[in-house]
Order: sequence, then C-alpha cells, then structure tokens
Amino acid sequence: MKLLRNIMMLLTMVSLFACQPAVDKAEKVDADKAAVVKADLILSHGKIYTVDAEKPWAEAVAVKDGEIVYVGTNQGAQQWVGENTAEQNLQGKMLLPGFIDSHAHPVMGGAYVRSLSLDTFAGPKRWTEQIAEYADKNPDAKILFGYGFLASAFGAEGPTSKMLDAVVADRPVYLLDEGFHGAWANSKAMELLGINKETPDPEPGFSYYKRDENGVPTGYLLEGTATAGIEKLDIITADSVALGTGDVINIMNSYGITAVFDAGALDVDSLQMKVLEKVSEQGKMTIRMVGSHMVSEGSQAQGAIEIVEHKRATSKNDMYHISMLKIMNDGTIEGKTAGMFEDYQGEPGNKGELVFSQQQMNALIAEASSKNIDVHIHALGERAISETLNSVALVRADATHNNSSSRFTICHIQVMTDEDVSRFAELDVVAQSTPLWTSFDTFGQAFVSDDQFNRYFRFNSLKEAGVRMSFGSDFPASGAGTLGMSPLFNIEIGHTRQNPGEPNAPVQPNINERLDVASLIKGYTLDGAYQLHMEDEIGSIKVGKKADFVLLNENLFEVDKYQIHQVEVLQTILGGKTIYQR
Repeated sequence: MKLLRNIMMLLTMVSLFACQPAVDKAEKVDADKAAVVKADLILSHGKIYTVDAEKPWAEAVAVKDGEIVYVGTNQGAQQWVGENTAEQNLQGKMLLPGFIDSHAHPVMGGAYVRSLSLDTFAGPKRWTEQIAEYADKNPDAKILFGYGFLASAFGAEGPTSKMLDAVVADRPVYLLDEGFHGAWANSKAMELLGINKETPDPEPGFSYYKRDENGVPTGYLLEGTATAGIEKLDIITADSVALGTGDVINIMNSYGITAVFDAGALDVDSLQMKVLEKVSEQGKMTIRMVGSHMVSEGSQAQGAIEIVEHKRATSKNDMYHISMLKIMNDGTIEGKTAGMFEDYQGEPGNKGELVFSQQQMNALIAEASSKNIDVHIHALGERAISETLNSVALVRADATHNNSSSRFTICHIQVMTDEDVSRFAELDVVAQSTPLWTSFDTFGQAFVSDDQFNRYFRFNSLKEAGVRMSFGSDFPASGAGTLGMSPLFNIEIGHTRQNPGEPNAPVQPNINERLDVASLIKGYTLDGAYQLHMEDEIGSIKVGKKADFVLLNENLFEVDKYQIHQVEVLQTILGGKTIYQR
C-alpha cells in the first residue's frame, strides 16, 4: 500500500511538472538581460505562431525600442515587466509576424484606388451598368477612369469602343483591365489620344491596337499602348497619387500587412520618389517598403542598371528604399501575350511575345549581379519562365559572380514545365505569385491547351522541390479590387484552389497543387522577407527582429478552410506600435 502511495505521488509530481510552461536555456540567458532592461510592451497569453523553425510556437513576446527582446512563456515574460511596461493579454488569439506583400504596386495603386473599380468576375453586362452608375455619380469628371475588367470575358476580339459609346458618348472613358496589361477606351478617348487607322503599333504582336477587318482600332489597347494612354490623357498628379497611396497603405495595414515590395510604379514612375516623400512627410508611411525600377521595353534596358544604382543611393529612408530591378518579360494569358511553347488555341502561330531576347535578358541579369542588385522578373508563360531561368543559370555557373549578393525572383509563374519546377530550387530562385489567381479560370481555359491548363500555378510541386515561395496581391492588378490585398483571402484560395467560401466550386487543376496553410503563411512572412533581403529584420517572431505583428481572432490551423477569408485582423503592430485596431 505504501509503495502504491509513493507511485501515485510520483505520478502526480510528473503530471504537475508537465503542465508547467517549459523554461529553456535561452530564457535563463534572457533573465540576465531582463534584470537590466525592461520591455516597452509585452503581449502574453496568446497562440503565437513565430514562423521560426527553432521555436515555432510561444505564449508571450516582449518588445523594447521596436525590437523583439523575448519570445517564450507567459511566466518568462514577467521578467521583462517594469514600471512603464504596457501589457496586453491576447486572450488566446493567434499572433503572427506581420504579413509581407511580396508583389504589389502601392504607388501606382495610389493613382487608381479612388477611381472606378469594376467587379472583375461580373461580366460585360454588369460592367457597363457600373460605368453608367459611375458616370451619373461623377457628372463633373472630365474623364471617367477606372480598372478591373477581364479581357477574356469578351472573347477573342476583346472589348470595343462601341460598347462604351452606348453607355457614355459625351465624355472620354478609359479603363484598364484587371492585370493592367490592356485598356478599353470609348470613341471620345480614342479621339483625344489621336488613335486611328493610320496610327502604327509600337511593337506589333505585343504592344499594339486591336483592329477590325478594315484595320481600324476597335478600342482595345494592349501592353505599352494601354499605359501610354494614361499619361497622354493627363489623368494623374503627384498630389492625387500621394493621397491614394496613403489610402492603399491604410488598407494594407487593416489586412495585417507591415511590409511590401513595390514591383514598379509603371505609368507613374516619374512621380515615384516625389510621392514617397510626400507620404512620408505626411506621417502616412506605416509600412516597410522595398521599391524597384522597372523596365518593360527593350529600349529601356540601356542604362537601367545605372538608374537602379542611383535610386538605391538616393532613396534610402527608415521606411522605404528603392533598390531592385524589375523586368517585365512577357504579358498575360488573357491578352495572349504571355510567352508560351505552344500556340494559343484558335490562333495558329501565336505563342505570345517576350519583351527581351535571351541575349538581352542574359546581359541584364549578369550586369545586375555584377552590381549586387536584386532582380524581380515578370514571367507568366512557360517560355518566359524557362528563358529567365536560363539567364540565372549562366550567372550561377560564372565564377566571376560567386561573391554577388544578388537574389532573383520570378513572379506570377502561371504556366510552368516539369523541368523548370526543379530548376527553381537548383538555381535558388524565389517563386512569387498571387494565390487568389488559383481559383478556376473559366475564361482563360479556352486560350490554352488542356496540358497547359493542368500546369497552372504549381505551388505544391515547388514546395516539394524545396523552392522558396513568396506571395502577394499584385494590387491594383489583382482582379479583386482592394480585397485582393488581403493575405487571408489569398491564403484560403491558395489552399483550396476554389472561390472563397464555396466548397462546391470547381477546383483549378491540378488539385494536387493545393498548398498547405503553413507554407502559405511562410510565403507571406519569412520567405517574403527573404525576397526583400530583410530576413534578418522581419518575417518571423524572433529575438533581435523588428516587432511587426498581426493579431487574428481565429487560429488559421483550426478554422474551417472555407472560412479562412472571414478570419478578422484585430490588430496590426509595426515596430511595437499599433497602426491598426479593429
């Protein structure tokens, strides 16, 4: 009997010990520092997913001077409490590193966020209704400007001026598509732009005007002709873009985003620095931003590296730095301008176009590498992706580049070959994309072969190959308006490959490319930080990093997968300061 009591007492002691929060060696070392330094902020009693492989989960985190000084247990965090320490009980909610949007256009988006935003998946009938409603609400607007239509919804010929003229004929109407690779103009806008039968195409087959059987432009403008129209119509000013950029940053903060890669200012490139300065002066730069200089035409390659070097040297700010080269190397599936190995369905001989030849891309990548410049390349089609990887392979094989710090990212990656999946890993290239695009592509399916359609957005294959993946919105070209900026909205779609909240919706092939939630989170945090060359500062909750966090009302690993898009961001913290509170 005595032996039994001793055994029971021993089991009780073991049980009690097991219930105590673990105190590891790091916490004992932290205790010495905590005896001298006290935290400004302690967040405790939470489900803290750190995205740190060494310590993936924690209960509490302490912050001093905008940096993380402690990650561990509730008990351990109490060592950091001082007279002026603010304490917040997370009440079991999920805390994550601040989300990183690894591909957006916040400055360019500032030019559009207050314009007409069409419901991308509504269709032509609803779009004309929205345009009419917008015209009625803005009777004094000299130009009706907006974005968001899906060109593939109009079939092979695309949208026409006549469709818009039937709605608004007395004022110019100029709309960009959801990917910002095409424009839809009414007759009044075409007249102001001076576009007629005699107007030459800048780059036939890529940057051109869609024409009818008589050679007359129909009102559908593709690639460079689309963005050129915005400048010619004088739609945008530095003040209006700065105002809109502040709006974009606020929306991003409300979605838990604390850092962003600006993948090019495009048509407002000349205003880029002025806008960032204005936003910063107004105290609205509540996001860490890495920017880029973009080249989108072959003629822009000459001198591009010198421009990046100049911007890198002159744009450094506590919250933003323009330091990357962005290369636009092809177009889109819906515009039939993405570089493919096969002809587009119904268009014999059209495999899409590449902006740069293999030789030009080789030279750009090599020159950037020699200057330690990170490069972000738009390659959506399989041929564009393959040729871009060829260029990186040459640099990797060249011993003169062994000490280069350059990192390479290929973005969008819509259609990819089997061989190139493994090459991403072999060449240490980051694969970047927008998860919301992985829902079923009803219209685009008609433009590609069944085999190509089955090779859309190969996220899980890339993961299995050991490739770093980063995710972003591509706002304002996401196709979902400002909602497209939401990482939670994107995470659900990347996980299901279906429309959000619709278990019975069709699944985008290949169903095996559905990606797990942990990998999607990592793509929005640590791997995004790697792409930005900031993984030592942000991207995980770890001692020594910036105190950038997002607090959610649900645990993403426990909520139903079709409810992830409805999880709420309760609080966003940047450098230990709350920048958004629900």
